[in-house]
Amino acid sequence: MSFNNKLTRYSGFTCSLLVSSMFLTGCNNDSKENTNITPVIPPKPLEVNLVHINDSHSHLDEESTKLMLETSMGKREEIQVSNGGFARVAALMNTLASTEKNPIKIHSGDAITGDLYFTLKEGEAEADLMNSVCFDTLTLGNHEFDNTDDGLKKFIGFLNDKGNCENKTQVLSANVEFGKTSALYQTNLVKPYTVMEKEGQKIALIGLTIANKTKNASRPNQDTVFNDEVVTAQKYIDELKQQGINKIIVQSHLGYGLEKDLATKLSGVDVIVGGDSHTLLADAKLKSYGISPEGDYPTVLKNKDGDQVCVVQAWQYSYVVGQLKVNFDADGKIEACAGKANVLIGDDFKRTAKDAPALMSTELDSIKRDIENSNSLRIVQPDAIALSILEPYKVAKNLLGKEKVAIANDNLCLRRVPGMTKDTSRSSLGDVCNKADFINQHGGDVQQLVAEAFLQQGKKYFNADISIQNGGGVRVDLPQGDITVEKIYTVLPFKNTLVQLNATGQEIKAVLEDAMDAVTSNNTGSYPYAGGLQWDVDLTKAKGQRLSNLKVRNAQGQYQPLNMNQTYQVITINFLADGQDFYTSFKDITGERRIDVGLDYAEAFLQYVEGLPGEKGQKALSRLPVEQYSTQNYKE
Repeated sequence: MSFNNKLTRYSGFTCSLLVSSMFLTGCNNDSKENTNITPVIPPKPLEVNLVHINDSHSHLDEESTKLMLETSMGKREEIQVSNGGFARVAALMNTLASTEKNPIKIHSGDAITGDLYFTLKEGEAEADLMNSVCFDTLTLGNHEFDNTDDGLKKFIGFLNDKGNCENKTQVLSANVEFGKTSALYQTNLVKPYTVMEKEGQKIALIGLTIANKTKNASRPNQDTVFNDEVVTAQKYIDELKQQGINKIIVQSHLGYGLEKDLATKLSGVDVIVGGDSHTLLADAKLKSYGISPEGDYPTVLKNKDGDQVCVVQAWQYSYVVGQLKVNFDADGKIEACAGKANVLIGDDFKRTAKDAPALMSTELDSIKRDIENSNSLRIVQPDAIALSILEPYKVAKNLLGKEKVAIANDNLCLRRVPGMTKDTSRSSLGDVCNKADFINQHGGDVQQLVAEAFLQQGKKYFNADISIQNGGGVRVDLPQGDITVEKIYTVLPFKNTLVQLNATGQEIKAVLEDAMDAVTSNNTGSYPYAGGLQWDVDLTKAKGQRLSNLKVRNAQGQYQPLNMNQTYQVITINFLADGQDFYTSFKDITGERRIDVGLDYAEAFLQYVEGLPGEKGQKALSRLPVEQYSTQNYKE
């Protein structure tokens, strides 16, 4: 019992005595009469360790990444190494939970959607792997609603039924109200908050789900409501404070910008463990390793009362486990918070350069010392139990790859750049594509279909106006005949995810001109394709003048001039949003103007194909109408 609750108890006891005195001649104040009263125990400081992830998005398999690592003193080289994977998350979280004082294991939302695992099992695989950790809490992210309230209930059911966790994960969201049509209406499967006890002291965790984005860019039931995040959070903080609970953690899926804002607007908040924006908070030293954090871990601010509040996030896709030590004083205020983002990697280091020699033992020793000095990179071996849980799902995922999803009615040609000089032997189908007049004029059929698919998924998530994709990101033709899931993932084989950018017409033209300039320097993969946008190209003109007659498709399907001063909602891939492949102007669109959608780009294409009319496996994928090709006229 908290100190404040004890005071309330004793106040009630005194009141009872006063009432009794109305019927008795007097009160006996002999201390012997009160020997059964529990003495007041003075409050004391408390250390709590928060171990957390967010935005894992069904990324259960390990991947590979490239880092700049020291192979000898003062010499950094590009080195490839395995990274992420939920088995690594499980290994480190379980280790920290067993070694750190008063651990709390937190997932701040978007556990599902983004990989074939979700397509396959609708959250069962993700729940099964999460229960190899036995999270204390999960905040609902916007993507938890991607399969409607019914799908969310199914996922929570998997969380409750799978694994051998002694205590089931508490699913939290204080600002969601499930309507009468919802499978979660009056179920108590989602709670506004939960209260945990550590060393006899109570700690409250309040869940928050980003409201507008979830309502308008996901698929909750029509009568499911998301209330204002700040108002709701303050309401429950006040309620908990009245119960004598003075240690408040907000477990948020709002995004780093909104979470920083939240920290300053709330009274009584101590810690915000965030998600949604896929923000890497870490030691700035990581920049020398080829990874650029967006802020400090933790980000320390002041709440509305002027007290310290600590804000953290743990990046994305099972790449990072956050580790935050919080020291509360006797009054429940933060004395200090410190920790780090553990970037999970393996120890299978190899050079990326073609025909490069294998790393020598001395070089490997240097790499490992460099990793220790990074204060963020952490070599972690995957948890064996988690790997065994994952294996049957992985087998099923591979079988899913063989499943037929559609039929190509035509040869859907691959071509990066239109014309007859820059990219005329790309297609594996030969002259039927490489010498086709239509392709020479308008570019690749497959590239254009991918751009249109991204636009339609962007409309589904946030009412996108335009999509932009680079021609080189699309890798193979789709020949006439059957299209399998595996083929979709061969078309888009990289680990890219969709990103929302709020860009002006002028910025859109600038980035397209950036790409065209790269094309003139023979970087053919930069050639842009767009959904909902068309243009004319003249590569003979100077930089900045090669695109003309830019028109955007409106809701009625008509094309009207791109307004240079208007802000449009653009969907693209993270690779381009980061300014890669010479899409330089995109990297200046940051902060609240950039939102990570979290959907794997191949999965987005698959969802588009599966949404076509017709029976499963018999859906027709055809060349788009000519007016939907971004390149209407081409001159070189």
